[in-house]
Amino acid sequence: MNYSDSLKKNKDFQIVYRCGTSKANKYLVMYVRENHTDENRIGISVSKKVGNSVVRHHLARLIRESYRLLEESFRRGIDVVIIARVNAKDCTYHEIERAIYHLGKLHHVIGKKIEDDIN
Repeated sequence: MNYSDSLKKNKDFQIVYRCGTSKANKYLVMYVRENHTDENRIGISVSKKVGNSVVRHHLARLIRESYRLLEESFRRGIDVVIIARVNAKDCTYHEIERAIYHLGKLHHVIGKKIEDDIN
């Protein structure tokens, strides 16, 4: 992740939840908040309701990799929290990638047009 850092502290997640805007689709929920810096910070949350530790870790890795490949198209200076829904546990990589792209478009944080690569 060239332009991104991780959200690690509970306090940072809570600020994004409280002050950010949220959009959702079938697989993911995305919260976005301006952070007034030149880099993005991303946090990934996968609840125990989704599955056991193997399933949760696999899903978090899919989300992280999808974001990493899309991050050049994301606007700079935002905090992003992505929450996996229960439906996401059976998703393929491409479905997760499309879901992140869709939520980015809904939040108006996708800059460059990369729609041909996603579809």
